Amino acid sequence: MKTGATRLTAVATAAQPDIHARLEGVTRIYPPRAGHGEVHALGPISLDLRAGEFFSVVGPSGCGKSTLLDVLSGLAVPSAGTVEFEGKPVRGEVPDGVGVVFQEDASFPWLTVEDNVSFGLRRSGVDGTETKRRVDFAIGFMGLRDFRRAYPSQLSGGMRQRVCIARTLVLQPRLILLDEPFGALDQQTRLLMGDELLRLWRETSATVLLITHALDEANLLSDRIGVMSARPGRFIEIVETGWPRERDSRLAERPDFGAVTARLWSYLRAESMQALGQGSMAR
Repeated sequence: MKTGATRLTAVATAAQPDIHARLEGVTRIYPPRAGHGEVHALGPISLDLRAGEFFSVVGPSGCGKSTLLDVLSGLAVPSAGTVEFEGKPVRGEVPDGVGVVFQEDASFPWLTVEDNVSFGLRRSGVDGTETKRRVDFAIGFMGLRDFRRAYPSQLSGGMRQRVCIARTLVLQPRLILLDEPFGALDQQTRLLMGDELLRLWRETSATVLLITHALDEANLLSDRIGVMSARPGRFIEIVETGWPRERDSRLAERPDFGAVTARLWSYLRAESMQALGQGSMAR
């Protein structure tokens, strides 16, 4: 009999291609508006996401990290270049098999935890029995079983983010895109949420791309980390962490953990200073 986690994996790892998603020569330029000239936000940038990996993106503020995620998800159309997911072009809409979680609390305050998590399935017309099975598993998996009848206002910030992740999980995404999902949380809660995210990644075998400002968070969670330049954002380095797949926040206790974080900062310091200068000029 298959476990719930196995059932949530829509495509077996063995069936996934080596390259799960690809950006090739992608740029994103925002047109002039309100008296300001056009903004070259991103690229050209190229990236091959390997099937089943955890990839994080770090970079200075305003470098195009979120723009990259929007383009990869289909929420934004690139000005040039191509985007593919599972060998098919992505352009203008989120493909089946892609789930997106944003920093902002996207839960519906008038719905209970259970109804929030089941919302997407009910809109998609998934039958009641299947919806209940997926929702029951996702709520239990994210540690929300005792709060399924609660409303978002009755939950902590970390628990509300668990609700948003559970709502994505039930859709069985093969590629999970996360844009600063823990940005509003304190450091201790971020570490514990990171443990939950790693457990989700291992159990579902999904490919994960995380956007974050926190270098230690990227270091802890990732197989590879893409370091972006100041705007227009490009990858200036891809760092392989070398951590084991079975890892959690205790990894931060290791002496070599700090060395990887320091390496990331060595690439980012000059780019962050340049981004501050861009911000001053923009003002």
